[in-house]
Order: sequence, then structure tokens, then C-alpha cells
Amino acid sequence: MISSGTAGPLGVLHLPRMWLKVSLEACGKLADGYPGIGQGYDSMVCAALGLDAEAVKKFIATTKPTYPQFEAWVKQNAKHLDKATIHKLNLAIQGYIHKDDVRTGILKANGITDASSVCPDAINLNNLDDWYEFHQSVLK
Repeated sequence: MISSGTAGPLGVLHLPRMWLKVSLEACGKLADGYPGIGQGYDSMVCAALGLDAEAVKKFIATTKPTYPQFEAWVKQNAKHLDKATIHKLNLAIQGYIHKDDVRTGILKANGITDASSVCPDAINLNNLDDWYEFHQSVLK
């Protein structure tokens, strides 16, 4: 479990999480129904950096890179990796807010009411969802 709020040496938020998800998918260890590269943050990162999602998946599946090796590949293959692009992407990731039904579903699964939560952003809600799912599948 790596948070979308985590960046590696390149400074790109969510990139370590995307690497982990695609790596787990390539090994058949990603949770059922969970995409290696989905429509949310994964697509935002690929689009902003100019990475082809299928090429990302193929590279990770065939080479099984460490995270630094993946970042080296990103450096070679990203069409946009300047500081301004990374900053704009990071702001978009930090500012992303889930739809009401997603937010309330995650909170409800964790026994938290909407009124008692102060974390409406997707990063923190996704963290909460990860912790809940980890607990349900591994610790319970």
C-alpha cells in the first residue's frame, strides 16, 4: 500500500502507487476488480506526463523493475517531465475530490459519518479505503 500522496525522486505524486499496482497486476496479486491502470489518478499521471498506459504495463510486466528502474524508464519515455508539468499534476492530484457517492461509501464502510469527517479529498479517502480493504482481506 503506497498512498497517492507519495512521490518518488522525480517528485510525481501517485507514480509510486501506479508502479506498485501495475507490478502487482503483472504478478496476478492485485485485488480482484482493481485495475493496474484505472481511470482516476493513473490516467491523470499518464496523460500529464505523456506516457502510454499500455507501454507502462508492458514495461513493468516484462522487466519487473524496481521503483528507481521504473522512474528511469519514465525519464526516457515521458513526453512531459518538466517541473511545471509535475507541479500542475501534483496540484490536480491533491485537489481531486471524489463524487459524493464514493466519499459516503468509503466513510460508511469505515463506520464514519460524513458529518464527522474532515478529509474530503480523494488521497485521504483512498488511504482510508486501502486500510479498510487491507484489514478485511489480510488482518480479519
